[in-house]
Amino acid sequence: MIESKLLDFENTRVAFAGRSVMELRRAYWLFKLLSVQWLANLGQWFLLVALKLKLPVEGIILRTIFRHFCGGESIPGCKDCVEALGSFGVKTILDYSVEGKSSEQDFESSVEEILATVQEAGHNAMVPLAVFKVTGLAPFALLEKVHAGAVLDASEKEAWQRVEARVEAICSEAAKLGIPVLIDAEESWVQDAIDDLSRAMMRKFNGQRAIVYNTVQMYRVDRLEFIKSEIGRAREGSYHFGVKLVRGAYMEKERERAAAKGYPSPIQPTKATCDSDYDAAVTFLMENIDIAALCCGSHNENSNEHLAQLMKAKDVAPSDERIYFSQLLGMSDHISYTLAKAGYNVAKYVPYGPVREVIPYLIRRAEENSSITGQTGRELTLLLKELKRRADGEAD
Repeated sequence: MIESKLLDFENTRVAFAGRSVMELRRAYWLFKLLSVQWLANLGQWFLLVALKLKLPVEGIILRTIFRHFCGGESIPGCKDCVEALGSFGVKTILDYSVEGKSSEQDFESSVEEILATVQEAGHNAMVPLAVFKVTGLAPFALLEKVHAGAVLDASEKEAWQRVEARVEAICSEAAKLGIPVLIDAEESWVQDAIDDLSRAMMRKFNGQRAIVYNTVQMYRVDRLEFIKSEIGRAREGSYHFGVKLVRGAYMEKERERAAAKGYPSPIQPTKATCDSDYDAAVTFLMENIDIAALCCGSHNENSNEHLAQLMKAKDVAPSDERIYFSQLLGMSDHISYTLAKAGYNVAKYVPYGPVREVIPYLIRRAEENSSITGQTGRELTLLLKELKRRADGEAD
C-alpha cells in the first residue's frame, strides 16, 4: 500500500510566499545562467580574476549572486533576512562563510566570529542552531597529518592543542546557552580528524541532549556503517549522537584525487546508491531517536518526505526539537517553506561575510548549481510556475 504524501512540494504559492515578482524574476535569470555550463564557467572565471586583480566588483556581486545566496556581510547585516524567513516560520543558521584563511590570527578571529553566532542564537529564537567548519580554525596540512595518524613534531603538537581548544571553546559556549552546534564535514582525507574532535565534544557536552552534531556526507560509501558504529559508541558512552546528514559537497574533487593517487574512490558509484544510503541512514537514526538527534540537510524532496513519514509512523511530533530539516538560502524554497507551513522545524543555512571574502563560497555554489542539472531545472520550473500564477492573477 502506497502511503499518501504528507508534503505538497508543488504548491508554489507557499514556496514563494516571501518573494516579490521582481525577486522571482531575478532568481529565474540567475538559475537560467547557472544552467548554461559555459556561461556559469565564464562567470566563475570572472570572479576568480576579479578577486586576484582586486577589481572593484563588490557592487555587481552584491546585487546579484550574493543577494540570492547570502544573508549579509555581518551578523547585524543578516537581520532583515532572518526576520523575513522567520515571518514564514523558517528559522536561520548563521554560517560565517569566509574561506581561505590560514594564519593563527585568522583562526582566532574566526573563533570570535563563530562565538558571536552562538551568542546571537542564544538570544534570538529565530536562530536555533549554530555551525562552524574546522578548516576555518586549523591549518589544512595539520588536519591531513592528524587524519593520517602521522607523528607530529613539537610545534605541530602545540598547534593541534590550539585547534582542540578553539573547538572546545565554541562547543562549551553552545552548551552553556543550550544551542546545538553543527560541525561541518570536509574532504575525506581530513575527515577522521574532524570525526575524532566531534566525538570528543559529544562525550563532553551531549550527556543530557545533543548539543554537538557531526556532519556525515552520505555520498561516501562507508558512511552508513560509520553512523551505525557511532550510535553504538554513543550507547556505550551514555551520550547523545547529534548528526547532520547531507549528500556531500566535494564529489568531483574526491574522485579526481582518488584517480590521481591510485586509490579506490570513496564516492558512491551512482546517485541511486547515494540516495538509498541517505534514506537508510535516516531510517536507522529514527529507529534510535532515543539517543540520536538529526538535522536532515537535504534538497531532495523524496528524502524530506521520507523523514516526515517516519516521524508520523513513530508518533514523533513535527515540532520535536531532536529533528530539524535544513536547506541552503536561495535554494529549494519549495521544500523549506512547505515544511515550515506544515509545522516542522526547518532552518535555512544563511551564509554571511564581507562580499570579497565569500567569493570562494559563491563560486562553489555556482559550480554545484551548474553541475546538478536536475536541481537547477526544478528551481526554474517552479519559479516559472509561480510567475505564471501571479501573471494570471490567482489570489493568494
